[in-house]
Amino acid sequence: MFDIVALGELLIDFTYHGVSPAGMKLFEQNPGGAVANVLAAAARLGERTAFVGKVGADMHGTFLKETLEQAGIDSTGLVSSEEYFTTLAFVDLSDSGERTFSFARKPGADTQLTAQEVKSSVVTSTRILHIGSLSLTDEPARDATYHAVKLAKSRGATISYDPNYRAPLWPDEGTAKCEMRGMLEYVDIMKLSDEETLLLTDQPEPEDAAQFLNDIGIPCVAVTLGKKGALVSIGGRSMTVPGYRHPAVDTTGAGDAFWGGFLHRMLKLGKTPRELTLEEAADCANWGNAVATCCVQKRGAIPAMPTLDAVVTLMQEGNA
Repeated sequence: MFDIVALGELLIDFTYHGVSPAGMKLFEQNPGGAVANVLAAAARLGERTAFVGKVGADMHGTFLKETLEQAGIDSTGLVSSEEYFTTLAFVDLSDSGERTFSFARKPGADTQLTAQEVKSSVVTSTRILHIGSLSLTDEPARDATYHAVKLAKSRGATISYDPNYRAPLWPDEGTAKCEMRGMLEYVDIMKLSDEETLLLTDQPEPEDAAQFLNDIGIPCVAVTLGKKGALVSIGGRSMTVPGYRHPAVDTTGAGDAFWGGFLHRMLKLGKTPRELTLEEAADCANWGNAVATCCVQKRGAIPAMPTLDAVVTLMQEGNA
């Protein structure tokens, strides 16, 4: 039995890493993909994790499979395609560590996972199935995602969702809204950023967006607020949990690190999203904030996920 299984994108983040002697930008090869990042965070904290998705039968796909295994993530559900190339994302960083993305994904292997390729023995053997929206941008991956969600839910798994909006990957904003909102009826616990509230709920304010999501049947909602921390909402009641004051080197994977830490803590509490109190959800968010803070001290996403000891040390030190 797995604690968390994630389905979706596994890709290469080529992250800006200075310039060459000739003055040309250099990009560092980092393993990434939002749902895979969540697994990496949770695995580093001691959870049993597995990934379901598709990469190319190329040098990048081989590297990503090895990365999963080195991170302690089960790769039984990873499909290697001879037909499609591994998805690539080029990530440019500002002086403050903020990112801009350019994707090589027309199509990328991650969009080509079929329902038939979803390893049912993996998705029916987990306490939590986590998904994002990048697997909803294209068929056949969209159909594969719904297939896995319905299968896992029928076996009692908690469905976790992080829409993780990336505008360049959608034909237009209207399509993105439609497809991302279409998943909401299946979701038990959800994380979104303060930049995604309007897109997912028509409510610009985090408190209003979280209440809207609670009202339509999602028991636990977390909205990340950047340096301000995170807001959690249970049954229409919300609380803001402050973040940790540490400068960021690279914010890639910060939200995913937060969610890996949040889900880890929820599992350790032995609660389902519907059983969490607001105070317990805030505790989970505090763990998420700590994991994210540790993550952004290093470059990349999967390689930057912290150990349990590092997270506990940060939490003990607080913001002093």
